Amino acid sequence: MKNFTNLFLVALLSGVTTLGAYKLLFDSNGYFSKDKNSIVTLAPNNYGKNVGLSSEAVDFTEAAEKAVHTVVHVKNVSYTSISNPMMEFFYGYKGAQQQEQIGTGSGVIISEDGYIVTNNHVVKDASEIEITLNNKKSYKAKLVGTDSKMDIALLKIDTEDKLPYSTFADSDVVKVGEWVLAVGNPYNLTSTVTAGIVSAKARNLDTTGIQSFIQTDAAVNPGNSGGALVNTRGELIGINTMISSQTGSYVGYSFAIPSNITRKIIEDIMEFGNVQRGILGVEGGELNSSASKELGVKETEGFYIKRVNKNSGAEKSGLTKGDIIVQLDAQKISSFAELNGYISTKRPNDKIQVTFIRNEKTMTVPVTLSKSDVISTQFKGLDLENINAADKKKYRIDYGVKIKDINNEKLSAYANDLKGGIILSIGNVKAVDVETVSKALSNLDENQTVQIEMLTVNGQVIRLIL
Repeated sequence: MKNFTNLFLVALLSGVTTLGAYKLLFDSNGYFSKDKNSIVTLAPNNYGKNVGLSSEAVDFTEAAEKAVHTVVHVKNVSYTSISNPMMEFFYGYKGAQQQEQIGTGSGVIISEDGYIVTNNHVVKDASEIEITLNNKKSYKAKLVGTDSKMDIALLKIDTEDKLPYSTFADSDVVKVGEWVLAVGNPYNLTSTVTAGIVSAKARNLDTTGIQSFIQTDAAVNPGNSGGALVNTRGELIGINTMISSQTGSYVGYSFAIPSNITRKIIEDIMEFGNVQRGILGVEGGELNSSASKELGVKETEGFYIKRVNKNSGAEKSGLTKGDIIVQLDAQKISSFAELNGYISTKRPNDKIQVTFIRNEKTMTVPVTLSKSDVISTQFKGLDLENINAADKKKYRIDYGVKIKDINNEKLSAYANDLKGGIILSIGNVKAVDVETVSKALSNLDENQTVQIEMLTVNGQVIRLIL
């Protein structure tokens, strides 16, 4: 009887403890109650049951079937002259041998009559271009046009067959975490497919051209350059262009030129024969906690304007130093890459709505984008502008910015030597155009000395410290 009483008391205490713990932890006022003011948020019971990962929800087969037939192998054949100094010295032989060099990559068919888009670096300096379709048929291709700055090239093959082609999706609505397929034809083995997700958008890699990549973890290797990045419907959202790797092979991340930028470049080449670039006409940098503290502003996102270019649409619309751009049309702007990516889809004379913060007030003004050759920037009292075709021909160069005027009293004594000269580099940055120079200058302090390399009006290359 005594043992029974002890057993009963133990059972009773256990029950009371269990009930008390439940009341303490899970009842309406308990520690884990949904009604309790807690920093912990509980997920509903049905949360996390393989959402979006079931075979019914995501099926890559249809997208892959569409995409593989639109991706081609691109073969680039170029020739270089190789001389033999020993033959020249002993026998006076002046001939040079032609050495063949072959490069390969991928491309994407974008029309049934044979237009193909690829990377500019895939076909750069090509003497011959050969295209092999996924069905093993080969064609000679002609180069229609290129944009070396954005690394895009447009090719054309002649065929009587109606070819399968890729349709363009709106890359602005692509979401981080979205499933994507990378499709390439790297070694003429017919198209290959890898899967991954969008890791980031508007990724800035500090290249001289593109500052708005789509980043993905789908495996992409060098031969896949120029291939397609497609969504789960098989629609084109980007052109694979580079990888981030110390070995030259894929180790985690790859990057694609967004389809909206690609489409705009292609349409420009088809309509105008070259790329029409619209310029907002502002210089500055993106905000973050450190930059905002240094500038004395509250906002930690957006593009801070340090300088407005003369004759630009931004100047004519009243934008000024200290304004913080937070939106272009319906596109939110929190970084330079987002601003640059959106402007890259526009042409000169396009009108956009610029939303900015000035003195803690949000305002919106319409801005008409300018042509890149009508704007100028200032550097150490030098007014700089893009060089024109005549300058390129005269000095036998394909890049540089021209000194239009001199407003620096310290340099006035050298005005005759400097005015009209071509700046080739500022610091370690190649002065490709006013845009590139503006971006480089935004990272320099006004009082910081820097070395410039320039070509004088007499054709001499000199170096100055300013």
